[in-house]
Parts: sequence; structure tokens; C-alpha cells
Amino acid sequence: MEKIVVSNSGQLKGSVYIDGAKNAALPIIAASLLGTEPIILNNVPKLSDIEVILEVLQSLGAKIEHLDKNSVKIDSSNLNGYEAPRDLMNRMRASFLVMGPLLARFGKTMTYLPGGCAIGKRPIDLHLKGFKALGAEIHEGIDKVEAISKDGLKGDIIYIDFPSVGATQNIIMAATLAEGETIIENAAKEPEIIDLVNFLNKLGANIKGAGTSAIRIKGVEKLYGGEHTIIPDRIEAATFMIASAITNGDIVVENCIANHVMPIIAKLKEVGCKVIINEDKDELRVIGTDKIVGTDIKTLPYPGFPTDAQAQFMALLTIADGQSKVTETVFENRFMHVDELLRMGAIIATDAREARIAGVPKLKGAEVKATDLRAGAALILAGLVAEGKTYISDIYHIDRGYDDIVGKMRSLGAKIDRIND
Repeated sequence: MEKIVVSNSGQLKGSVYIDGAKNAALPIIAASLLGTEPIILNNVPKLSDIEVILEVLQSLGAKIEHLDKNSVKIDSSNLNGYEAPRDLMNRMRASFLVMGPLLARFGKTMTYLPGGCAIGKRPIDLHLKGFKALGAEIHEGIDKVEAISKDGLKGDIIYIDFPSVGATQNIIMAATLAEGETIIENAAKEPEIIDLVNFLNKLGANIKGAGTSAIRIKGVEKLYGGEHTIIPDRIEAATFMIASAITNGDIVVENCIANHVMPIIAKLKEVGCKVIINEDKDELRVIGTDKIVGTDIKTLPYPGFPTDAQAQFMALLTIADGQSKVTETVFENRFMHVDELLRMGAIIATDAREARIAGVPKLKGAEVKATDLRAGAALILAGLVAEGKTYISDIYHIDRGYDDIVGKMRSLGAKIDRIND
């Protein structure tokens, strides 16, 4: 079994380059199914989740060519299937995003219910509600769902009960080829939504309003080919920003759009860190403090504090001076990392979706488990400042969202290794 072992590393210093955003690349790769000509995607992160979604496309007949480490050529001009394989769907939730483009292109699709991190319920009902509004018939089985549009998709006004990123993306993709105009109300506003829309418009789609709560899609007859560069990963950036804070370090985070991480910047300033933004170079510098001050965070849809950075920030708050509170509003089961942090000497009490943290002077190394992707990152951060060694198992979760996090941390001075135990 592979593990990551982390030792107390002192202050981290240096520069780190942020890869393309996983949560932007996944829907954009899925949307490539709509293209009838070759598509080139740049700044694609090299992650296990990316490999899975590319396998899904290949299983449907798309041709995949890796041009270099971070560039992929996708040719979906001759697709031969509309059913995503069960084994691939079970490995990753984002694979469900192929349903929208397949429904748009073939008028039908069948897929199995998706897997992914067990951080709480992520129902697909909002996706299906959107498909129904566009005129699709939905047939649900125990572990699979089928959508059929006998007379073609028709534009409509669709109100999403919760600004779900995945549902917004799936409905956008389905509506690109629908007859007439579709308006998505209460749409998600995340940067990843904007990146998807920019990509689709390059292929010939007619979409306006991305980044607002109302997105308008005028259906077109077909989409073509094109080239697109994925935006930087704001969650990877946040992780290294917090790494600087927790180690009282001095790290320059390169290839980072400051506007995408403003909640992280604000909270790091609250705990006593200094953040210097260089918009001309798309980078920022985080300078730590020898006395982290406790604060409260509450996760919210964008532009609020991202749920995907909650675990990492909680790791920081475990060694803050005073009391802190973390409120999780997006997922109901995203405190699984709390038990692991408790093993390291943290003082945390949870009640439903609220965690109260009493800062301790030092954490202690322990045997812990990455219960999900972001929990794994949080345990690495905690290990950087813990006495002794921290051994993290189930690191396949970490590989889903970070490309060579061990190498990047080591380049900053971290005492961290990946071992076969």
C-alpha cells in the first residue's frame, strides 16, 4: 500500500506553479463530445480523474491523443455509443457530465449512477429536472438512468433549486443544440462555469450570462472544433496558500487568478497572514505569521468560501490562537477529516454541520487516512507542522485532484515522501 509520510518541515519557502483546474477540465472534456471536429485542450492537469473521463470518451468512440504532458487532442466526430460504462461511472462522479452532451447529440443517453468521494449526498435530481424541462423523458432504474428525447430538445426556462455546479454544467451542455432559447435561473456562478461557456462558444455555441445567476443559451445546429486553455486550479492554489500560512512560510503561488481565491485571501488576512497580489503575472505571495489567530469560516456557493478548501483551512485553525468555528453548508458529510485530525492532537467538536475548534500549540504525528480528496490535502498540511512523522494512507484520493503534490511540497522545503508500505 502506498502512503505519504510527512515530517515537521519548518517554514516553506519558494515558488509553486498551479496546474489547470480539475473542476474545469472535467466538464470541458465531457463537452468535447459535442464537437464534430478535432479539439485541442491545453493546461489539462495530469490526474487520475482526468484519465477516467478520457476513458469514458474513448469508450463512446472518441479518439484521444496526448500531444504532451498537459495537452490533449479529442476527436468526437465519429462517436459510436451513448451509454457510459458502469465500471468507469463507478469510479468518478464527474463522469455523469457526459449525459448532457450525449443527450444533445444523440437524443438519448443511458448512464449508471456515479461514484466519487463519500462527502455527502450529491443528488442528480437537479440534472434530470433540467433535462425534463428541455423535453427529455427520464427512466430511472436502481443503479442507472436513461434520458430520451424523441422529438428533439426544446429550449425552456429552467429554475435550479440550488445553484449546483454540476447541474448547471450539464444543462448548459444539453441546451447548446436544443431548439430555441434556454434560460437557466439560479445558475451556479463558479469560474469553472465561465470556463466551460467560453470553451463552448469557441466551438460555435451561443451562450451568454456565465458568471451570473441567469444564463441564456440559444441553440445552434452543431458545434465544431477549436483550441482552449483550462483555467488555473483555484483549490490547488488555496492549498499551497494555506501551506504557507500553516508553516509561517513565504510562498509565491504562480499561475493563480486572484479573483478566484478572494475568500481564501480574506480569511488568511484575518488569521494574520500577509497576501501580496501581482495581477500582471497572475501570481500572489503569501507570507505567514508566527501567531495564527482563530477565525470563523462558512462554506457557500461561489463567490463564498469554497467547500473544497474547508478541510485544508480547518487544519490551519487547529493550531490557531483561540477558538474557531467552521460551518459547512454545501455537503452534509464533509467533516470526515475531523476524526483524523483528532488523532493528531487537534481539539475539535462537531455538531451536525458545525465544527468548533480550540487551537493547540502543536499537533502530533500519527497514522491517519485520507477519507476523501481534500481531507488528504488537509492531513498533509497538518503533517507539515506536527511533531514526529505523519503517515497518510488511502492516498489514491489525493491523486484524484493533485498532480505530484509531494514533489511540489518538496520543492518548497517540505519533508515529505511517497512510500510503499
